[in-house]
Amino acid sequence: MAPRFASAADRRAAAEAAITALDGPLSEHRRLDVRCRCSHRVAAVYDADHVLVYTATVGTHGHGSRDRVDAGHANSSRGRRHTDILDTTGDPLCDDGIPASCECGPRVLSRAALLASVGQGVRHLIVD
Repeated sequence: MAPRFASAADRRAAAEAAITALDGPLSEHRRLDVRCRCSHRVAAVYDADHVLVYTATVGTHGHGSRDRVDAGHANSSRGRRHTDILDTTGDPLCDDGIPASCECGPRVLSRAALLASVGQGVRHLIVD
């Protein structure tokens, strides 16, 4: 059963704290890697103390460690990290759609589809 939170902001803060508390490289805790058809990183799901945590960079950002954002010289936007608890079962106010983006543009991913992929043992998911 999913943990209960008073608000979406509390849930996202708990998810951020869970990711920050992980020991070692994040790749050791990654359960699902989500990429677009162009192989840009879209999102990831991590197991943080038996809670599935979703992370994605939302907004304009480079897709590799040495890539530059396709923006003018005066623009310093690097996107923002969106972190959330993936399983929100029992929370009637929580939407199924969660934000993500890559160099191809913004998108919305389905919590249910991501949970199903993790449940099936899928490690890499390609989205349109």
